[in-house]
Amino acid sequence: MNRKVLVLFSALALLISLFGVNGALAQSPTVVTVWFHSGQGAERDALTAILESYNASQSVYRAEATQLPEGSYNDQVNAAAVANALPCLLDFDGPNVYNYAWAGYLIPLDDYLAQEPELAADLIPSIIQQGTYQGKLWSIGTFDSGLAIWGNRKMLEAAGVRIPTSIEEAWTLEEFNAALEALRAVVPPDGYPLDLKMNYGAGEWFTYGFSPILQSFGGDLIDRSTFQSADGVINGEAAVAAMTWFQSLFKNGLTSATPKDDNVFKDGKAALSYVGHWVYPEYSAALGEDLVLIPMPKFGERAVTGMGSWNWGITSTCNVKDGAWDLLKFLLKPENVKAFAEASGAVPALKSVLEADPRYAEGGPLHIYYQQLTQGVAVPRPQTPAYPVITRAFAQAVDEIAKGGDVQAALDKAADTIDKDIAENNGYAPR
Repeated sequence: MNRKVLVLFSALALLISLFGVNGALAQSPTVVTVWFHSGQGAERDALTAILESYNASQSVYRAEATQLPEGSYNDQVNAAAVANALPCLLDFDGPNVYNYAWAGYLIPLDDYLAQEPELAADLIPSIIQQGTYQGKLWSIGTFDSGLAIWGNRKMLEAAGVRIPTSIEEAWTLEEFNAALEALRAVVPPDGYPLDLKMNYGAGEWFTYGFSPILQSFGGDLIDRSTFQSADGVINGEAAVAAMTWFQSLFKNGLTSATPKDDNVFKDGKAALSYVGHWVYPEYSAALGEDLVLIPMPKFGERAVTGMGSWNWGITSTCNVKDGAWDLLKFLLKPENVKAFAEASGAVPALKSVLEADPRYAEGGPLHIYYQQLTQGVAVPRPQTPAYPVITRAFAQAVDEIAKGGDVQAALDKAADTIDKDIAENNGYAPR
C-alpha cells in the first residue's frame, strides 16, 4: 500500500470516529452518576446487572454507579449536599425522603411520571404514599418492604402453637405470650424462642422493626396530626406499656439483646424470627418447607407493620435530569422490578409483577406481605423532615430499654430530643 492510499485510509478512519457511519457527529454517552447503598449481596448483584444492561441497551446515557456503606449512608448524603457533590440519581432509605425534599436535595417527579401513565397506574399505592411529601412525589422505589414473623414449623407444631396463615388469624398479645412460653420447651438450651435481630444494632432497624409494636399498643413516634411534637405520644401511656412489654422479653429470657450472630434462627437456636423480607432467600434455603411466615400480632386493637424501603430520587443539582429519569424508568421496567424482588424477597413495586408472582398469591410463602400492604396493616414511618432525628432518638431509647434501662426515662429523653429539634428548625416549615 503506497503512502497516498495509507493517508487516505487514515483520514477515512478519523472521519468515521468523529462522525460515525451515518455521517452524524459521534458523541460519547452522557454520564448519569448513581449512588446506592451496599445492601445484601443478591440485591447488589441484581442492581449491578441491571445497570450493565442499561448501558448496553442504548448509547445516549451511561450509568456510573458508586456503592456506599449502608450504616453511614445518610451522613454521606448530607456531607455531599453541603459540598454540592451529590450524584444525579440517589438511592436512599424511604423515610429520609421527607428531610431531603425539605432540604432541597431532590426535585419532584410528578411531571416525569405524568408522561408515563402506564407506569403510574402500575405502581402499588404504598410506593406513592412513601414518596409523597407536601403533595408532591419525590421518590419512587422498585420494591416495598414486608415485616412479620418467620417461624420454624417443626418447632411450632412440637410446642402445640397455632400457626396463623392470614392477617385475619393474627395472634393476640395473650396468644403471642403463650406461644413464646410454649416454645421454651422446644428450643435448645443455648437458644431462646424469639430472635429480634438485635445484632443489627441501634440504627434504622430499631425504628422500622419496633415502632409498629408501639403503634399496635396505641402509641406512636410523634403526633401525626401536626408533626410538631412527640411529647405525650412517644412517651405516653400506650408507648410506655408497649416498651415495658418489649423489655420483659429480655428480662424473661424469651429473646437476647446480644445474639451470638445473625444465624440463630437458621441454626435452629430460635423458633421465631421477627424481621423483614430480606431474609427470605437465606431462610428458605435453610429451612425449606419448615419455613412459615406469620402475620404481625395484634398487640392492641389492631396489628401494625412497617412499610417503605430504599427508593430513588433525582437530585436538584443534577445537570442531566432527563438522563436520570431515563435510568430510573429503566429500573422500573417489569423485568427489573421482578429481578429486585427475586433477589431480596421484597414486595414488587408494580402491580403487574406482584400479581404474576405465585409467592404472593393466596397460599404462597409471601402472601402475608401482600395482605399487610394492601389491607391497612402497614403504616408509613412519620412523613416529616424531622424523621432522621426521630429515628435516632427512638433507636437510642430502644437500645437503653433492651439493656434494662428505665422505660419512662428513655422515652421522655426521646420526646425531648425530637421536640427540641423541631423547635430549632422552626417546625420544619416549608422553605
